[in-house]
Amino acid sequence: MFATGKPGWVNLSIALVALIGAIALQQMRLNDPRSGSLDPQKAQQQEALQLEVLARSPTFGFDNLLADWLFLKWVQYFGDEPLREQTGYDLNDDYFDLITKLDPRFAEVYPFISTAVSFTQGKPETGIAFMERGTAALSPEMDPKAYMVWRYKGLDELLLLGDIEASIYSHEMAAQWVKATPEEDAAELAELYQRMAQFLRSDPDSTPVRFWAWNEVYHNAMTESVQLRAEEELLKLGAEKQITESGGVRFFLPEPSSGE
Repeated sequence: MFATGKPGWVNLSIALVALIGAIALQQMRLNDPRSGSLDPQKAQQQEALQLEVLARSPTFGFDNLLADWLFLKWVQYFGDEPLREQTGYDLNDDYFDLITKLDPRFAEVYPFISTAVSFTQGKPETGIAFMERGTAALSPEMDPKAYMVWRYKGLDELLLLGDIEASIYSHEMAAQWVKATPEEDAAELAELYQRMAQFLRSDPDSTPVRFWAWNEVYHNAMTESVQLRAEEELLKLGAEKQITESGGVRFFLPEPSSGE
């Protein structure tokens, strides 16, 4: 029970800090070497549970603050390479689902979604869905960097989905939004994005760049499920799979026949 006589916002702040503090302390205990041998899979499960609890907990109006804290927490999660080599990056989309729900105007996080969700997890559909929260909530008047959401959305649509029409639209929107910002190179960026849209109209074959993108996803994958998704996409593009003498895997696009 909160003490009487305090302003309501103080009580709410205390509740939020207590919630975050309890989770932070629990995380510290998980990572404390004195607590015994750390089981990476159990730690991952515990972190997933923490995110579930946060998703169900009241934020008391501190959505933006909580989104900021979660983003910093994700940076720590993503940067812990020794653990991620054992567990993979399965919580990336959980983090960004929660962050973009709490603060869809948090423009700075959207470029990380392309890397963390679309490429690292091999989930471009999910990553683009998160970015659409940003394109719906942001404007160039709200944040001069908002145009980057359209830019990264357009790249994922091109490189991983091969959705040329969507990528054209995203790049045209990026051009429009950057024009409305005080960026020093706004005119150059707008021209770059517009040229990209024009190029895609004139040469809509995305096979080579999609091959490159999914090949990157495959060879950087930490989990079998991501590799399987990447392999499926590569084979759909017409790539062939080859086992090298050292036991590695190589994909390549066959040369077109002389009659084509």
